[in-house]
Amino acid sequence: MMKTLFLQPPSFDGFDGGAGSRYQARREIRSFWFPTWLAQPAALIPGSKLIDAPPAGLTMKDVMPHARVAELVIIHTSTPSFANDVKVAAQIRAENPGVKIGFIGAKVAVQAGESLERAAPVDFVARNEFDFTIKEIAEGRPFAEVDGISWRNEAGEIVHNKDRATLEDMNSLPFVADVYKRDLRVEDYFIGYLMHPYVSLYTGRGCKSRCTFCLWPQTVGGHRYRTRSVEHVIAEVKQIQRDFPQMRELFFDDDTFTDNLPRAEAIARELGKLGVTWSCNAKANVPRDTLKVLRDNGLRLLLVGYESGNQQILHNIKKGMRVEVAKQFTKDCHELGIKIHGTFILGLPGETQETIRETIDFAKDINPHTIQVSLAAPYPGTFLYDQAVENGWLDATHAELIDDHGIQIAPLHYPHLTHTEIFDSVETFYRQFYFRVPKIASIVGEMVRSPQMMKRRLREGVEFFQFLRERHAA
Repeated sequence: MMKTLFLQPPSFDGFDGGAGSRYQARREIRSFWFPTWLAQPAALIPGSKLIDAPPAGLTMKDVMPHARVAELVIIHTSTPSFANDVKVAAQIRAENPGVKIGFIGAKVAVQAGESLERAAPVDFVARNEFDFTIKEIAEGRPFAEVDGISWRNEAGEIVHNKDRATLEDMNSLPFVADVYKRDLRVEDYFIGYLMHPYVSLYTGRGCKSRCTFCLWPQTVGGHRYRTRSVEHVIAEVKQIQRDFPQMRELFFDDDTFTDNLPRAEAIARELGKLGVTWSCNAKANVPRDTLKVLRDNGLRLLLVGYESGNQQILHNIKKGMRVEVAKQFTKDCHELGIKIHGTFILGLPGETQETIRETIDFAKDINPHTIQVSLAAPYPGTFLYDQAVENGWLDATHAELIDDHGIQIAPLHYPHLTHTEIFDSVETFYRQFYFRVPKIASIVGEMVRSPQMMKRRLREGVEFFQFLRERHAA
């Protein structure tokens, strides 16, 4: 077995994302997700090492002692971080000429040939699900015999092997908790809407929804929700409780944990027996009866992608959601005491100044506990990307998603709505949502009741205003 290093490279200050996040950019409030997509193949390879540099505050000087002795280095990359990741690969190659270097992630899954052409130090990229792909390479199997990779042969030619079969037996994957305990410090991972310290993992892959903008189901996970058994999930949860007694909250990072309601309820009932406080991603259509079961068994918060308050935009992005249903769902959550972190996207197809106002009013009306407002990001490999290029909403040769400081930009524009109008509307959204008397009173009350929450909210406030200043400067 090759001595293998899994690496999330150092990045810009305030980097939010990593191998477990949907978006790699600076956010309004600093946060770090667990590098689960790297930890999963690392768990398959005995003696491997996982370095998640951004949350640990590590530089390349810290990384290089491990890279110099590695025989195989696997780097997680993304569209925004790709140029930086190629530089990292080049530095490792210069220090360790004999090492094999591979890239994984949604970017290279859908742009394998182009990525290799732009990344001379990289030997191969893994397409789609790559867990067992990387295991076979670490075992020393010749590149030509490994399904699911594109690679550079001795003549420098790019070769595309056949696709790897979709993984059906999710229980065949070992626990990522083992890698977390071995290589990570859980206190380094922080998300403002989760209790700290938290731990996250996946109980399944794929999402049956067809949202045109969503990266992972269209590039790696697919649209079938393939799941681990309830028993397998609970066994890992028990191990996490033993290994990380300081954990205050468990987060299920499945694209949509509530896609399978009976299974979600079954897992919840087992979590209730263990006394676990937990949260998950959910669509805004979970029935009240299910919500009550989840709440009664430890559910604290749902991360919900509302995206827009305009019904036509929801149709345009194939969200499969009606505004009235989302309103009733949110009302049910409020009445049951389930907190919601609501996410919204500005600049989606059909967006106008009027629909932006409609979405802001919708957010204020349903009043989730906290919100996140993003700019529409047309990632390569998504329907939105192809649609934007075809309609002239995006110049594919200048399709950067972040600026040099890591701040997300507005790459889409429409005849009736400019880049600048979309970009500026994010700040307007935050200001109008949070700077209103009922919301301020709610936040102040929360802070008064909890000294720890007061410390967190004050820190988040400082980070938020710093972020806004840098957006203006950029």
